[in-house]
Amino acid sequence: MLESAWGLPAVRHVRHALLRRRLARCLESEAAEEFLELLLRFLAVAILVDPALRRHVEGFDGRFAFRSQDGELTAGATFGDGRMWVSDDPPKDPHVTVIFKDGRSLMRSLLSTQPALLGALLRQGVTFEGNLNYVYRLAFLARRLQLSIVKLV
Repeated sequence: MLESAWGLPAVRHVRHALLRRRLARCLESEAAEEFLELLLRFLAVAILVDPALRRHVEGFDGRFAFRSQDGELTAGATFGDGRMWVSDDPPKDPHVTVIFKDGRSLMRSLLSTQPALLGALLRQGVTFEGNLNYVYRLAFLARRLQLSIVKLV
């Protein structure tokens, strides 16, 4: 019952505000363990709530798999129909797989500018399998999200 109510359009703004506060605390403390989950879930809700952000994913179809080198952390994100879905398991046949040394490397890569993303690749903090353009799209969305959070906090 509560799960079905949590997905209602009227509750999205509340869910968005709660996730925004948790993500802001995570960014401030650099708690990399929960960063990926929060970022993906907050981005999914923000796309539903924010029309400006939704315009950036309209017509975009992509499947992302995330995993740490030690295999402790895995996640997946799927874009389609102007929405984003997040799962604990990577999607089948992803367009790109992001493999990161640790959570801090992933955090630095996704929340930095594009040249810094290439720097992370060169420093071997983050490696990619698949189409790098998808990673740039996700980094762009994450950066827009970060700037909106900093503006709101």
